[in-house]
Amino acid sequence: MSSTDVTDRPTATTVPYTLTRLGVVMEPLAGDPQEAEGVLNPASGRTPDGVLHLLPRLVAEGNVSSVGLARMELADGVPVGTVRDEADRVVLAPDRGWERGLANAGVEDPRTTWAPDLGVHLMTYVAYGPLGPHPALATSTDLRTWERHGPLHFRYQHDLDTDLNLFPNKDVVWFPEPVPGRGGEMVWAALHRPMWDLGWVRDGEGVHLPAGITDDRPGIWISSVPVAEVERDGLAALTRLRDHRLVAMSEHPFEALKIGAGPAPFRVPEGWLLLHHGVTGELEQGVDQQQRVSYAAGAMILDPADPARVLARTSEPVLEPETEDERSGIVPNVVFPTAVEEVDGVRYVFYGMADSKIGVARLDRTDGADGGAA
Repeated sequence: MSSTDVTDRPTATTVPYTLTRLGVVMEPLAGDPQEAEGVLNPASGRTPDGVLHLLPRLVAEGNVSSVGLARMELADGVPVGTVRDEADRVVLAPDRGWERGLANAGVEDPRTTWAPDLGVHLMTYVAYGPLGPHPALATSTDLRTWERHGPLHFRYQHDLDTDLNLFPNKDVVWFPEPVPGRGGEMVWAALHRPMWDLGWVRDGEGVHLPAGITDDRPGIWISSVPVAEVERDGLAALTRLRDHRLVAMSEHPFEALKIGAGPAPFRVPEGWLLLHHGVTGELEQGVDQQQRVSYAAGAMILDPADPARVLARTSEPVLEPETEDERSGIVPNVVFPTAVEEVDGVRYVFYGMADSKIGVARLDRTDGADGGAA
């Protein structure tokens, strides 16, 4: 089996988890230009004092995004709202050249993973620079001060016969601990979603597929860095990814157009639970596609012995746009999970609502068993 072939990897559809929406936890401040076009798609984490925070994407006038910081408010252990950190209102802004272009700028859709072995939060984000969206890495010990390590670089791989650095890429999330790589060595691994249509950056260039790929829809890939290399070279080594393998493609109707990773994977008894988004709808030349598609959330279980292997996935969404806040906004019909945190033994998932607000849902097991970490 080739490293890019998932067609002969049968997967079950039984994933005993679902999401129960609880409401809105953050929305734009009226009249605030920093949030004029929405607060959405947050990362999350705990400061050294143990306090839970969100790191929302703040969208200013002109569609310029920054990453903010807001303390989570709890009521009986349940997330119910946020308080903005006025001292550190914006913790990451598009102030590097590769995060800005003449027609666009932004640091978008942060995802964070607390990596205990490294003692840092790993943040991946989309740097929307001169050539479109490309992923980048920053790290922090306190959520307030972030050290940029630059754009991610994907090492050339002969069997793919292409350079992944040419392509726009989004939805990058790190596993929170080392996992087995293809050859058995322990690696730091990240999921990501390349997009093969180079028309993003050059009109008329069209789709260029890697060798072995016949479906041009964006799917979920995995790449990695050996643990030994990070121990030798430090955190900057995490920007040098290799061993690129396809993990999952669209399979079900709610994923008809594309899929992408949501929050960082986390351990459950069955393996690694990955929440993902699936997109369906219609794409038509010359029509605003954002008004004609719908984003829903699904789930899959990845093999702890080989995280590139999907053991099971949902055939139906675990959360889809139903409420007014999810169906009406800057981009209608969107639920977009990006963060997950545990509070008093219960996991809560934070998600973008119609690219305008942030909602929270409780992660529940559907079989009544203990759904805690493995």
